[in-house]
Amino acid sequence: MSSSFRRLIVGAFFCSLLLPVLGGCHYRGDSGLVAAPDGKVRFDRIAVVPFQQILPEDAADDVVHCPLCGTIIHAQRSSGNPEQVMERLFLAQLDRQKPKAAFMSGEKVAGVFQRVSASSLKMPLRQVLSEVGRELEAEGVVVGYVYRFRERKGVAYTVEQPASVTFDLHLLRVSDGALVWRGHFDKTQSSLMEDVFQLGAFFREKGRWVTAEELMDEGIEAVLETFPGL
Repeated sequence: MSSSFRRLIVGAFFCSLLLPVLGGCHYRGDSGLVAAPDGKVRFDRIAVVPFQQILPEDAADDVVHCPLCGTIIHAQRSSGNPEQVMERLFLAQLDRQKPKAAFMSGEKVAGVFQRVSASSLKMPLRQVLSEVGRELEAEGVVVGYVYRFRERKGVAYTVEQPASVTFDLHLLRVSDGALVWRGHFDKTQSSLMEDVFQLGAFFREKGRWVTAEELMDEGIEAVLETFPGL
C-alpha cells in the first residue's frame, strides 16, 4: 500500500469521526450522462418546452418509463410543482453560464407546445417536439422530466430523512427528431459515515443537509457540463 493511499484512508477515517460534531453529509447515487453522438452538435436557437413531473400510474408501483427514451426509472409522487422548480433552476443555470445559443422559453413556447400537443394526440412525442421547434424556428428542443423530488425531513444539521432527487434532461434535434443529448441525475443525500470516500460533497455543503431544491440545482449544474455548446 503506497504512503499516499494510506494517508487518504487515514484522512477519511478521521473525517468520519467528526460526523457527530459537524453533521457531515454528501451525496449518493448515479449521475449518468449521454453526450451527443458526434460530439459536435451545436444549435443557434433552442426552445425549452414546459418541464413535466412523471408519476406512476399505479400507486403500488414506482416504476415509470421516460417518455422520450423509454428508460425504466423509479419514481415517487411529489407535492407541489417540482417540474416548475426544475425549469426555473435550469434557466438560472443557463443565465449564469452564458451559452452561445439563444434559448427560448416562457408563455410563447408553452402556448405552441400545448396547441401542437392538443391537436396531435396520436402523434409520437418526438414528432410533436419537432413540430414545436419548427414553428418556433428553433434547431433544438429541450425538455425535462422530474421523477422524484423528496424534501428532507429535518433541518440543516439534523434530519430524519434526507433529500432525494431524480430527473432527466433531453435535447432533441428538430430536423429529424433525434435525441442528441441526455442528462440523468439520481441522488439521495447520505451521511459521511455511510460513505467516507466521497469527501468533496461534505466540504462543499459545509457539513449540512441540503434541501431538495439545492440538490436539484447541483444536479442540473453537473449534467450541463456535457450539454452541447456549454
